[in-house]
Amino acid sequence: MGDFDVVVIGGGTGNKVALAAAERGLDVALIERGPIGGTCVNRGCNPSKTLIHRADIAETIARADEFGIEGDVGEIDFEGIVHEVTETVDGKSERMEQTDRDHDNITLYREEARFVDERTLEVGSGERVSGGKVVVAAGAQPVVPPVDGLDAVDYLTSADALRLDSQPERMVIIGGGYIAAELGYFYEALGTSVAIVGRSDLLLSNEDREVAATFTEIARRRHRVYTGHEATTVSRNGEEITVTAEDKDGREISVTGDALLVAAGRRPNTDSLDPEAAGIDVDDRGFVKTNEYLETSAENVWAQGDIAGNYQFKHAADREAKYIETNALDGEREAVDYSSMGHAVFTSPQVAGTGRTEAELRGDGRKYVVGRCAYADTVMGKALKEQDGFVKVLAAPDEGTILGCHIIGPDASTLIHEVLLSLASGSGTISDVTDTIHIHPTLSKVVLKAFEDVNRTDSVENP
Repeated sequence: MGDFDVVVIGGGTGNKVALAAAERGLDVALIERGPIGGTCVNRGCNPSKTLIHRADIAETIARADEFGIEGDVGEIDFEGIVHEVTETVDGKSERMEQTDRDHDNITLYREEARFVDERTLEVGSGERVSGGKVVVAAGAQPVVPPVDGLDAVDYLTSADALRLDSQPERMVIIGGGYIAAELGYFYEALGTSVAIVGRSDLLLSNEDREVAATFTEIARRRHRVYTGHEATTVSRNGEEITVTAEDKDGREISVTGDALLVAAGRRPNTDSLDPEAAGIDVDDRGFVKTNEYLETSAENVWAQGDIAGNYQFKHAADREAKYIETNALDGEREAVDYSSMGHAVFTSPQVAGTGRTEAELRGDGRKYVVGRCAYADTVMGKALKEQDGFVKVLAAPDEGTILGCHIIGPDASTLIHEVLLSLASGSGTISDVTDTIHIHPTLSKVVLKAFEDVNRTDSVENP
């Protein structure tokens, strides 16, 4: 049996913890069945956002005539684009793995692992590995819903869709969340006809409803969108795949394409890990339960990232890795602070948000005021000819505390950060933004004007 000071399961953000432990002189086992770097480097953020940047360029060219400039998207080297991105992320993963292998204090196991006892795992063909401390960072994987006939066709998951050798002419996407939105945009912008079948009544249904409704309307201009439909059967006839779906009243639709992407969410990788054998509690969805210190129910076992399910974002996992270093490696007990947690969806337009949505505030029975500003009401918004985008602020009526901020429009992923900075400062007030001098006429003025609008709002929303 291999006995280590620290065992880290998962080479995504868990790799940061493994390296931090090794640099502290601890003897570390790092267990990762797939490429080092995990989902983000290999099958998620890095390749998807790099590919989506190509879509942004194609869209900019396609819109050039709106600005009096002749432009035309000619031939697209789809295979070359995907090959370049794949080569880049694979190279990064290989360099990360070599760093681990070269470190005197890290033993790398490129194997499947499962718990067999407290802080003890069986790795690969039967070797047992144990640690004085264990960090569970084994990530998540795509959900494949139980749709009749799905297992009989060659469907894609997000991992496959980022590495296709050839571009499909028509793609059907099952799912209406951020993966469906981002990859649907990428493929459509590069010339694929895309149909999206989502069971919620809006795309991006976890966003503030006003944002989701606006995004869904924009998506309908780009794709064939069927919201409120549950996929029931999938079949193949030659090269053509047909998805049949029903709405709540039982009315059917059939959508065809030559490629099918299943983007129905993600589930934790606890199914093969057998955490119960180590006394690690999971919730009814399979996520590892953690407390505010990222401790699990098992002594000297911590969990972080997607498998813990607190926030399924890479930046959340990165933040949690720092707390794992403090709590697990340095023996402290510092509670995780998620107060400045935000997120973004890299589509066109971009979507970003932080804090509560209006529906959540109503559900909590909390009073709030709303401030808004449309992109079109700013100089740069007009320059961009942006007609749909807006910033929406939700605030406590008396203290002026920021309860939530939601943005849809160009550069939303960047604009949200001044709100996150306010929240991170511990203040989190409307005046943090309104008292800041904003350079004129930057796009950030749309955020300023939305926050100023809160101060002009007399009406209080009563749930």
